[in-house]
Amino acid sequence: MRCSTPFLSASEAARQLGVSTKALRLYEQRGLVTPARTVAGYRTYGPEEMKRAAEIVALRALGLSLAQVAQVLKGDPQSLEPALAAHEATLEAGIRQLVDTIAKVRGLRSDLARGQAPADGELARLLNPSSEFSTAFDLPWPWGGERFELRDIRPLNYIIGPLGSGKTRLAKCLAGNIPNAVFLGLERLQDGNAVTIARLEADAALKSRVDQTLAWLLGEGAAESEALIALLVELESEGPAAFVVDMVEQGLDQATQEALIIHLRRRAKVGGRPLFLMTRSSAILDLAAIGPDESIILCPANHSPPTLVAPYPGTPGYEAVATCLASPEVRARTAGMIAWRPQAA
Repeated sequence: MRCSTPFLSASEAARQLGVSTKALRLYEQRGLVTPARTVAGYRTYGPEEMKRAAEIVALRALGLSLAQVAQVLKGDPQSLEPALAAHEATLEAGIRQLVDTIAKVRGLRSDLARGQAPADGELARLLNPSSEFSTAFDLPWPWGGERFELRDIRPLNYIIGPLGSGKTRLAKCLAGNIPNAVFLGLERLQDGNAVTIARLEADAALKSRVDQTLAWLLGEGAAESEALIALLVELESEGPAAFVVDMVEQGLDQATQEALIIHLRRRAKVGGRPLFLMTRSSAILDLAAIGPDESIILCPANHSPPTLVAPYPGTPGYEAVATCLASPEVRARTAGMIAWRPQAA
């Protein structure tokens, strides 16, 4: 008996492709894939739609924006060249790191043959190179001087907490205690377009990097703005070993925030400098999309020490994080508002 060709629901298709249903809806909105519909109106994905979607997922994995994906699918292969060059560079960097690790292993074996044990922490750094990024310091006011330690710093870290929780103080402490880290405060929005333009005119390499990243973001649906360019100028600058960004969503609309976090996640996967993002936007910190390269640091309302929170419902701190987040639309309505308690009569 001959079996009919299977059609998958949106959730089944997303699971098989390794993406979210939100991503599939985005592909559909941009006209990249058109699922069939059942009599009841539900989306279904047959073999042709799945083949098309798999191609989109592969192109996205190479780092193409949605606009670039559309160009490739329309028969313009030239859009692939920069992405393939970047992928080749990433693979070569991985090979160099692997060769370096093999050399370290051989060195440790030689030391063992001479009766010399590995130094403290050497095996941990060998097995997990990211463990080299760590920090520890005593917490300032409003805490009580407790010791705060952050080991195995991830490429992408979120700092979140309610108003008055001390998250800005924590952010500045992180920037001050991580070697060569830079704190990007909200003054980046006040320096003015003239300062940004002057920096770009003085540094052709920086301008090239900013232009390339901006083009990718615009292709992803972002809106060009002074706030976005000012942020990119900082993030694309050379020198700092890490960045701590105060309210990364400030001055950016929802589409731009969504494009930006996709870009920062891509950057994290290829070993970019650690980023600490202060945020209260659900477009930046999507709890359903947190990956292994990311971590959440919660500053509780009661000023107990900051803690790492796992992105799973029911885990300690998860609900507190979720209640701190709001959509960009809600955040825009409440911008500039502060908590106020009337004086007792």
